[in-house]
Amino acid sequence: MTHKRQDDFGAKATLTVGDRSLVYYRLNKLEEDGIAAVSKLPFSIKVLLEAMLRNNDGFAVTKQDVENMARWNAANPEKIEVPFKPARVILQDFTGVPAVVDLAAMRAAMAQQGGDPQRINPLVPVDLVIDHSVQIDQFGSKMALFFNAEREFERNAERYEFLKWGQQAFDNFSVVPPETGIVHQVNLEYLAKVVQVFTEEGELVALPDSLVGTDSHTTMINGLGVVGWGVGGIEAEAVMLGQPIYMLLPEVIGFKVTGQLPEGATATDLALTVTELLRKKGVVGKFVEFYGPGVANMALSDRATIANMAPEYGATMGFFPVDQETIHFLRSTGRSDELADLVEAYSKAQGLFLDANSPEAEYTDTVHLDLSTIVPSVAGPKRPQDRVELQNTKASFQKSLTAPIAERGFALSTEKAENTATVQNNGHSATIGHGAVVIASITSCTNTSNPSVMLGAGLLAKKAVEKGLTVAPYVKTSLAPGSRVVSSYLEQAELIEPLEALGFHVVGYGCTTCIGNSGPLPEPVAAAVQEGELVAAAVLSGNRNFEGRINPLVKAAYLASPPLVVAYALAGTINLDLATEPLGNDKEGNPVYLRDIWPSQSEIQETVRKAIKPEMFTQQYGNVFAGSDAWKRVQAPTGNIYAWNNDSTYIQHPPFFQDLQPEPAPIGDITGARVLALLGDSVTTDHISPAGSIAKNSPAAKYLIDNGVDPQDFNSYGARRGNHEVMMRGTFANIRLKNLLLNGVEGGYTLYFPTGEQQSIYDASMAYQASGTPLVILAGKEYGTGSSRDWAAKGTYLLGVKVVIAESYERIHRSNLVGMGVLPLQYRAGESAASLGLKGDESFSVEGINDDLQARSELTVRAVRPDGSELSFQAVVRIDTPVEVEYYKNGGILHTVLRQLAKTA
Repeated sequence: MTHKRQDDFGAKATLTVGDRSLVYYRLNKLEEDGIAAVSKLPFSIKVLLEAMLRNNDGFAVTKQDVENMARWNAANPEKIEVPFKPARVILQDFTGVPAVVDLAAMRAAMAQQGGDPQRINPLVPVDLVIDHSVQIDQFGSKMALFFNAEREFERNAERYEFLKWGQQAFDNFSVVPPETGIVHQVNLEYLAKVVQVFTEEGELVALPDSLVGTDSHTTMINGLGVVGWGVGGIEAEAVMLGQPIYMLLPEVIGFKVTGQLPEGATATDLALTVTELLRKKGVVGKFVEFYGPGVANMALSDRATIANMAPEYGATMGFFPVDQETIHFLRSTGRSDELADLVEAYSKAQGLFLDANSPEAEYTDTVHLDLSTIVPSVAGPKRPQDRVELQNTKASFQKSLTAPIAERGFALSTEKAENTATVQNNGHSATIGHGAVVIASITSCTNTSNPSVMLGAGLLAKKAVEKGLTVAPYVKTSLAPGSRVVSSYLEQAELIEPLEALGFHVVGYGCTTCIGNSGPLPEPVAAAVQEGELVAAAVLSGNRNFEGRINPLVKAAYLASPPLVVAYALAGTINLDLATEPLGNDKEGNPVYLRDIWPSQSEIQETVRKAIKPEMFTQQYGNVFAGSDAWKRVQAPTGNIYAWNNDSTYIQHPPFFQDLQPEPAPIGDITGARVLALLGDSVTTDHISPAGSIAKNSPAAKYLIDNGVDPQDFNSYGARRGNHEVMMRGTFANIRLKNLLLNGVEGGYTLYFPTGEQQSIYDASMAYQASGTPLVILAGKEYGTGSSRDWAAKGTYLLGVKVVIAESYERIHRSNLVGMGVLPLQYRAGESAASLGLKGDESFSVEGINDDLQARSELTVRAVRPDGSELSFQAVVRIDTPVEVEYYKNGGILHTVLRQLAKTA
């Protein structure tokens, strides 16, 4: 059933730009008619309002929804649910493959029910960028790029064949092939339009570009004035199928920026400072919108760097409105004059263009930052919000060695804090201690999209080489540009050679070290780290440094600007004060300090001006969907329904929709549940979702070996996200997971209560499920922070977990749990497992679950202790909206959509 748009407010108007006449839905009409003071709304709220005004069909979006959005109350936004229909969806391959697997499975289920499988088809444009599959196997040579790409295609042949099938089977679905760049940088430099033009009912309709993506750093596009954020793959799939995202009216924090960056400070230092500031402020689930005179002093790439890290400061978005810098960026990245003219004309007509005459919006709260106060910084050793001023890094690291785990330290004894080891390599030896930099990687969309820091790194490398400085042989160096354009301008600036002289050869175009695709350490280095029980360090220009993420042998990870990555590679250790201690000696034996080789802002800006040309972008993106010769050789299956191969260890038919009934079974109480894991605070999706390498003694490894896969061909969990058999075995298998049911044991283990044995979480889950025992997870604060991995919820579901009880949740993970039919409960304010005396050995029941379940209601949880005594407490149902209640009753969001489509076929 389709519903036509209803222009209830008479807002439909015509805008002429050049020789084109376009229809648009005029926001000011609402103010002219006295409905709401639209001109005082934050820019990000106006974009949501436009989407509702334009999509008003009296069904999915109603007149009341438009009025609710228009009357957004800055001081106290009402807890009203509103629907948002983004203009498009963007995927990366780790999260995109399971999304396409689900769509293929939905087609199979639709056919099974006698419906038209081609009704399962994206209704909005979807772009998938293959960027997460390249791993740094080889580094430090000109052949590294070729070798890593070759291994990537060898490892991922089945996945790439499947994605090519999806490209021909689905409409509105495009694939950007491997070896192109990182999804967010490709989005920023090429895919994003800022203003979209769609043909609808014979008319050209102009609208603000907006999107959701299956990567939490989708927010990077906020720097370009585009509304968008990360969602779980499950939610993204629903958007593809025409469903709105239902959300509560958000709070919007205004972030006023004044001044300009001082000499020596970078956009990375600014982003880390913003992250620290906003984490302390508390902006989880809120919009942050940047304004003030300082914004005009920020290059668009600097804005994108800050917007990229919105997940790290906890916000849904970090939004920068369209202004003159936006228009300049579009032209400088090779976009057409026609598009740039349209963006400027449309944004001004809609009151979406920020300039000196723009009325100041009303915000829920405000924050102020003077850019002149920014100082060089890093963040670590375990979280992106833990900023450390560069001059304090050495002292901070030394303190962390003996600090307790609970204080994000490493809890070493005084004796072990002095450990050293020797790296023996080809007749050369080097003594290393705690803090030895074994990985130095210029990686991640956060910074590789920013020419000022990338060229700054090149200039620093050039000065270092001229001084005769070298990188220690135990440092694994790498340069993974976010797009081929970066290589173009580094070559134009003649900075590739000095970077290569220090070992920073291009290793691939994609997400590498930042997502755990750092590859293995050289064997002599790995041996030294293990034998010395060293807290080895990584320094990377990324956005994530959670424990166990970067490399299994790296315990301390620091986020830093690309120039500082090069500097720490030269130093060879994090245990050095770069402000007062030399990086090394020059050719004459004189000490060389960081200040001696740090490029000035004027040098960097002049290099940016000379090196970057719009033609570089048009040349690199001119035929982007065709791909390399290796991509062209990939043979894709044909047909509109995927022919599942039972022998594949990459792509399997998931069980989610098999034997789906036309109507869901009634929901009811959960009884006799046992605790699978008792977890503390800040358990991330890195801890929950399978990620990184597959340990050789893990349940996932056993499955692969049993299916004929040699350990050297295991690939990563991310690459095998299309196979639920691998993924459920890897859920909660992170080597740094601390299940408090066990005394100090790290890794994916639990206590299997029927026998009292320590088992892998997977094996215990299978035993519980065989006996019909439902499972529960108990967790602390900020459960599910980090990347928007849908497998953190899918794996939880497949392990038989029916309910999670936590002190608080990260937005996307909570939504994903509901989307998989897992009940998220939250302790009442001030309560926790510890305060209630829960030890995890209890048997749990959740009472009051029935078809009258209400969003944000409370349920009774009853815990029976081993001695037979009972404890009862109330927990809040974190199903936040009536629509989510329907998802839960149906067993998940996609089950709901599939049933709706089957009924209207």
